[in-house]
Amino acid sequence: MRARNQDKDQLQHHGIGMTSQRTRERLIERLYEEGLSNPRVLEVIRRTPRHLFVDEALAHRAYEDTALPIGHNQTISQPYMVGRMTELLLADGPLDKVLEIGTGSGYQTSVLSQLVERVFSVERIQALQERAKERLLELNLRNVVFRWGDGWEGWPALAPYNGIIVTAAAADVPQALLDQLAPGGRLVIPVGAGDEQQLLLIVREEQGFTRHVLDAVRFVPLLHGPLA
Repeated sequence: MRARNQDKDQLQHHGIGMTSQRTRERLIERLYEEGLSNPRVLEVIRRTPRHLFVDEALAHRAYEDTALPIGHNQTISQPYMVGRMTELLLADGPLDKVLEIGTGSGYQTSVLSQLVERVFSVERIQALQERAKERLLELNLRNVVFRWGDGWEGWPALAPYNGIIVTAAAADVPQALLDQLAPGGRLVIPVGAGDEQQLLLIVREEQGFTRHVLDAVRFVPLLHGPLA
């Protein structure tokens, strides 16, 4: 608990001087109005300095509820979607071991790391992941392990996972991720292409998988192969 409190102090320190508390509170009010309700998720989003995860030129827009470019044809997800996917992942209670496919800027990673015991994050674009590592270390978030590789393959060596979250849209659900999901585990993933994407929640039951089709969404595509 002491470590978590130190992390909280570190996060709050990095937010001082960059944005007003009022700006962040307005974002949280909007997310609540849009349907997010988990108080722990909302509190973590409130205190996480999103401006550190975007280019300095876009920092003034960091607390808008919108996706922003982070280079390499990738984006940082809008805060609502980060919260929505995180709430879905945690809906059955606390999780010990979560696999994230798509580190990106590290923003979703940082939110998860404050809510679950361990995060294992895979990213195909090495330059993005290196910057994400630096940001999480700066914020003293140290329960994340990174892998540079193909997100379609997951991270089989460390499976199974109690939760898996995918931050890019797959043409279909990767079989490797289903295989790496623990019994009772939850997979949150956008599936589809272009404007025809849907957010899915897949739960591994004793006799197979239960699939729930949720929101219409729009994510960058989940591509194959690592990229230096």
